Amino acid sequence: MHPRVIIAALKGGSGKTILSLGLVAAWRKKGFRVAPFKKGPDFIDAGWLAFAADRPCYNLDPFLMNEDQIMGSFLSRSNDSDLSLIEGNRGLFDGLDLDGSSSTAWLAKLLRAPVLIILDVSMSTRTMAAVVKGCQAFDPNVYIAGVILNRVAGERQETLITDAIQKYCGIPVVGSVPKLRENLFPERHMGLVPFQERDQAEKSVSWAREIAQRHLQMDQIWEIANRAGDIKACRYAASKPKAAVTDDSPRIGFIRDRAFWFYYPENLEQLERMGAVMVEIDAISSPELPHLDALYIGGGFPETQAQALADNRGFRNGLRGEIEKGLPVYAECGGFMYLGERLLVDNRSYPMVGALPVEFVLQKGPQGHGYTVMEVTSPNLFYPEGEEIRGHEFHYSRPIFIRDHGLKFAFRVVRGRGIDGERDGVCRKNVLATYTHVHAAGNPKWAKSLYLAALAHKKTYNFF
Repeated sequence: MHPRVIIAALKGGSGKTILSLGLVAAWRKKGFRVAPFKKGPDFIDAGWLAFAADRPCYNLDPFLMNEDQIMGSFLSRSNDSDLSLIEGNRGLFDGLDLDGSSSTAWLAKLLRAPVLIILDVSMSTRTMAAVVKGCQAFDPNVYIAGVILNRVAGERQETLITDAIQKYCGIPVVGSVPKLRENLFPERHMGLVPFQERDQAEKSVSWAREIAQRHLQMDQIWEIANRAGDIKACRYAASKPKAAVTDDSPRIGFIRDRAFWFYYPENLEQLERMGAVMVEIDAISSPELPHLDALYIGGGFPETQAQALADNRGFRNGLRGEIEKGLPVYAECGGFMYLGERLLVDNRSYPMVGALPVEFVLQKGPQGHGYTVMEVTSPNLFYPEGEEIRGHEFHYSRPIFIRDHGLKFAFRVVRGRGIDGERDGVCRKNVLATYTHVHAAGNPKWAKSLYLAALAHKKTYNFF
């Protein structure tokens, strides 16, 4: 049956994430297994949802994945759950074009999932019914099953809006959340502060759970999730079985700590499924780089841990030495920044790995934000020339090349910003460093390329 519900809103900042966290945590406390999903490429909200559910949160992104990939991911990751909750992004109908492609509404129709709309009702009453009615009429194929009122000023406002929506829209109000005096989820860079940086993350999720328990009709929302339409699961391919680990299996490291943690679960899972031995590394506390056949450095916020990263000189020097010897390294965004010479934050300079002749200056506003399309134009270890890569970027850093003579850039920017609006994907030795994040569920060739690079390096290393 795959009971499921999509939590949507009319715009960003309406309370989707906090109420989604509250629902997941409340149901988990009751003993239910809730599979969380996040529509779009967001790492931070997905991280919080994974923390609340105590299981991975998977991104369902119509730009990065095709329909079969989305459905295959959803079905395989929701099979062992009692209910799946999918948090939307931006406004319900906000997409990439006039037709709303890649919108939350588009995903809702694909998944045949009921939608709950969170309404920010600040300084409004009966007009909210007109807004909901408009959403119903705008695309009748989207199953809007109910609404949740947020930032309610008082009982009179709640009653007026509830009665109007029930009369004119014919759907229930399944929650009414008052204006809250406190918010345990501070924001930064147009989103929540990551749970990895919050010492009181458990307290924050408990606070969200109490809000859901007190102000949402939990049983009614559960019943709505069980109204989801049937999905013909037989057409979607199951995941390939995991390959056995042998003495010939390559060791692929990935840095996951307070600085680097932007990893889609599928990226790591696909490498492991191919038979790689995955080695988790902490660049802040590990005294040295362990023996590896390849390294994957994901994104994150190295600027928030710049001093700690700089202080671990032994690890930085060891990594630079292995790169000079030919270690294959794939680095995304924050990982790209870490491989540079220096990181400049608030007029202070912090030494980084020094494997690439570039320094990064943190700016006040985003330098790249949104989906990307890259064309592979130069030979490199991970992608064939001529291939088109879809991804996304979100960075506040500006790269300044100390010297770029002799450097290769693997990508031509078709969409997005990349390094300078024209190029991305710096290549040196066996390193490829880029601002673009790729999603392995939508680009399965990526994992295979990294695995093969690691395998080739292992054979060469063992030979010598």
